[in-house]
Amino acid sequence: MLSEYHGRTQVQASGQSCRYFCYEAIAPKMSAPIQSVPSEPMIDRKVALSRVGGDTELLKEIAVLFLDTYPEVLEEIRTATQQGDAQMLERSAHGLKGSVANFGAAAAVDAARQLENMGRTRQMDEASQGLRNLELALAGLRPELEALKY
Repeated sequence: MLSEYHGRTQVQASGQSCRYFCYEAIAPKMSAPIQSVPSEPMIDRKVALSRVGGDTELLKEIAVLFLDTYPEVLEEIRTATQQGDAQMLERSAHGLKGSVANFGAAAAVDAARQLENMGRTRQMDEASQGLRNLELALAGLRPELEALKY
């Protein structure tokens, strides 16, 4: 389904909420678990601006929208991990992956991709560590997105 968002056409997958802006993943496969909140920049500003055609106001709006909605999606991922619900894990991680890809946030994209793959393959033995990786990546991303609001 196609819809308009600030004059830009977006594809809305069947059953997906409009809050997700799906793009291809941009990060290489993560080789090791994240141990702490990364100190390097989490946002690739060049990638993020290219996603919105250089429109800084639109980037700010997407950041605000993401900050408002990602806690709910993260909670869905937590629930799926705790309950062993592979389908919910795949769906929720896929949506979050697309959202963080808007910001060129490679660590968060990679962590979400790993969880999505765990759900898809029904191999959830390491889902708790994958969730921790995602939480740490998002904890590093949040302040940078907050800074975009101003």
